[in-house]
Amino acid sequence: MQLETLTFFEKVYQVAKLVPYGRVTSYGAIANYLGARKSARMVGYAMNGSHNKDVPAHRVVNRKGLLTGKHHFDGTNLMQQLLESEGIEVVDNQIQNFEKVFWNPSEEL
Repeated sequence: MQLETLTFFEKVYQVAKLVPYGRVTSYGAIANYLGARKSARMVGYAMNGSHNKDVPAHRVVNRKGLLTGKHHFDGTNLMQQLLESEGIEVVDNQIQNFEKVFWNPSEEL
């Protein structure tokens, strides 16, 4: 993947677009893949600004599988609904079987 000429946010979007259907990753996993291990919060800021960019931001959650970005989606439960439509079980804003559905770009790309 050619990331050298992109801004940090654009790099984040490129990685987020690779998260497979029915899988999730974390802000920290994307930051680590991009060589910015301590920049999970910046990845979160990027996800907040990803609307209208064809980025599956609903597939990016915190390191414990919590839907911490859900308030940035239109509607009260849209992030959860999108994940559930892909077969991911969510209970009380927590992804169930998180380890099973977790996708680590550092191991996959």
